[in-house]
Amino acid sequence: MSTIHWVEAQPRSARWHSESGLPLPRRVVVADDRMRAAVAHRLACEGTALLWRGDFHNARQLLRAMDRRVGRSTPGVPGSAAEAFHAQRRFRAHRARVLGKVLVLLEEDHTLALRRAPDVRRACDEAYGPPTDGPFAVALTELLGVISAREWREKGVHVPALGARVHPHYGVFAPTRSEYVDLVARAPLPCGGAVRTAFDLGTGTGVLAAVLARRGIGQVVATDVSARARECARANMRRLGLTATVRVTGPGLYPDGRAGLVVCNPPWVPAKPASDLDLGVYDAGGGMLRGFLGGLAGRLEPGGEGWLVLSDLAELLGLRRREELMAAVEEAGLRVVGRMDTRPRHARVRDTGDPLHAVRAAEVTSLWRLAAA
Repeated sequence: MSTIHWVEAQPRSARWHSESGLPLPRRVVVADDRMRAAVAHRLACEGTALLWRGDFHNARQLLRAMDRRVGRSTPGVPGSAAEAFHAQRRFRAHRARVLGKVLVLLEEDHTLALRRAPDVRRACDEAYGPPTDGPFAVALTELLGVISAREWREKGVHVPALGARVHPHYGVFAPTRSEYVDLVARAPLPCGGAVRTAFDLGTGTGVLAAVLARRGIGQVVATDVSARARECARANMRRLGLTATVRVTGPGLYPDGRAGLVVCNPPWVPAKPASDLDLGVYDAGGGMLRGFLGGLAGRLEPGGEGWLVLSDLAELLGLRRREELMAAVEEAGLRVVGRMDTRPRHARVRDTGDPLHAVRAAEVTSLWRLAAA
């Protein structure tokens, strides 16, 4: 286990944990309410981590002040969309490294022993699993994400196509963009509408599996590589009363057998994820997309279809060409039998301050209906 070391009256140490893949801090100093944001920012940029021992709310204020200083170094918008995308990723990685230098110590039972600190034990239990031996250190930014995830898990996300809420777990992509769910809810079912079995590959929260079940499909098999996602999907099926219809399995992409309908909503951006938390957005080299296409023809029942739910964001960013997608479909022994398109409705489309605003405003999400050639 990685371990951080610091001096606090005497030499001390604790395990280091980072869900987002932040590197092990090599130098750690104790900080409290007397720490000024300018000093904290300088130390963080130099690679020194600050183990916070002051007031919890003051630590959050310090993070906001440091963030303002990081924001002053935001790069200018480059010429192409691809350059803007890569520059934005580099800046976000830099920001995460700097702000991730403010650390807190979680006790063995996940207690946060700071003045005015909230009770984070349940949130940490859900994110990290049962308490382990001894305390461990995490970035305050990560802990705030864990707290936020607990709130999302509690209140859920309303999905109009279901008329119900879906409750995302920590580390599982939340279905906050309803337009792609609406496509799956509206597309005409293959096999004359009499689909007995459907697969939902990369199910995440299970939202698309739930939509398929509500459409009357007798058996839906939902898969995911992530144990967190499988647990989340099972919990949502229990909430929705769909456990008799939806079976969640993994970690393989395809389950055994064939289906009249195979649905896949892979991560839309073929870029390397920084950590497992990014797997819902980034698909390194388009691996999941290729896996879906390559296995589809051999898993379809006669008259069956595969539905690929995919944004053209990667094409607009210059990370993939439409010709490459069509060539991959053909090479997999498939043909396109139909397509449905929709425009994004999320708030970032209207954010003119976003360096990628023009790309986001032009984005189209499509449901490609594929059949064996």
